[in-house]
Amino acid sequence: MTQSVCPVCLRVLQAQRRMENGDTYLYKTCPEHGAFKTLIWQGDYAAWGEEHPAVAPVRPARGEDKGCPYDCGLCPAHAQRTCCVLLEVTQRCNLGCPVCFAKAGQGADMPMEDITACFDGMMEMGGPFNIQLSGGEPTVRDDLAKIIRIGKEKGFSFFQLNTNGIRIAEDAAYIRSLADAGLNCVFLQFDGMNEHSYEILRGKALLQTKLAAIEHCEKAGVGVVLVPTVAAGVNDDQVGAILEYALSRMPAVRGVHFQPMSRFGRCEVDAARYTLPKLLCDIETQTQGRMRAVDFAPGNAEDAHCSFSANFMQNEDGSLKRCGAGCGCGTSADASARSRKFVAKRWSGARRVREPKAQPDVFDAFLDKLENQTLAVSAMAFMDAWTLDIERLKRCYINVVRRKEGKVELIPFCAYNLSAADGRTLYRGR
Repeated sequence: MTQSVCPVCLRVLQAQRRMENGDTYLYKTCPEHGAFKTLIWQGDYAAWGEEHPAVAPVRPARGEDKGCPYDCGLCPAHAQRTCCVLLEVTQRCNLGCPVCFAKAGQGADMPMEDITACFDGMMEMGGPFNIQLSGGEPTVRDDLAKIIRIGKEKGFSFFQLNTNGIRIAEDAAYIRSLADAGLNCVFLQFDGMNEHSYEILRGKALLQTKLAAIEHCEKAGVGVVLVPTVAAGVNDDQVGAILEYALSRMPAVRGVHFQPMSRFGRCEVDAARYTLPKLLCDIETQTQGRMRAVDFAPGNAEDAHCSFSANFMQNEDGSLKRCGAGCGCGTSADASARSRKFVAKRWSGARRVREPKAQPDVFDAFLDKLENQTLAVSAMAFMDAWTLDIERLKRCYINVVRRKEGKVELIPFCAYNLSAADGRTLYRGR
């Protein structure tokens, strides 16, 4: 048993995970809108991973009142400390993706005053965290380098840019300016090695744009992580091709981070549920067993059913050697902080200078061994109103920061983007 919400009215409901014919479904019934059954796991849900110790947030911004997921800020009931934070610097975008979780388009930029206040507020809530500059499309702002410099001055050491890559592809000087300001990594929307994937998921052909963006990032010394949104029947046949391309572009490409499509925001693509176990199967099949499902392990900081990851070293003959499964966080109570360190080091550009340590601990030595020699392959399954599991939500360590009525809040990603069938939200746009 767990709790979820009604996809129509977002009322909290009792829910049950049930195995049927070898797969796991989430069952729930709303007294007003009826029963819902959604595939959440292909295989035995209980057999995958286990929960590890968590550390409560440093300074919750809200008290408990209505209960999860209505009190996010974070509230004292949240179970896990923050690792990564999305700072949505704009709601403007130069694309109109049919699967945009943010419904980005013609919105406004976040004022610099609010951005500065968010940096200060995050430090008071346990920062520094890894910062993901997001939106909208962050590169529509001409002052993004200034934002990075302000964050660096405030004590934030890792900056990732979530982008469609269009401006980077068209303006090499722009990515160089971001690199000079301290940008570590570009999280590049990358849905396949054919144009069909982009035409369906992004509304236009973009493959050559993506390839040009990678070239410019490499020259600027900024690490690139390819981020495919995977939709069943659209681009799930591209999993292997994406991985092979990533391997061919190491160390410019630092990793691949798959994200099965979720139904929130603007979701105009009708596709069957695509689960993490199905993705693992596709990875093994489409790489002809060079990467195997058993090579991967669930995350330790977040709920085990939210993610998986592994690291692969490519030998001269093209064969792959797994050199570390999972995110490397271990099972300590400080798993969130270790996850933050792991992501920062594994995804940063190859030329970035590291802080020397006379006596690195075992975890740091592990990261040093992996650096620049391996490809990180991971996935994260975001929850929507049909699949939301409040037990999982309480362990979320990826938050969105906002300033509302002068107060800085951190809201778990899946709660912030949660939307009902008619588009109504709890947090985004409110």
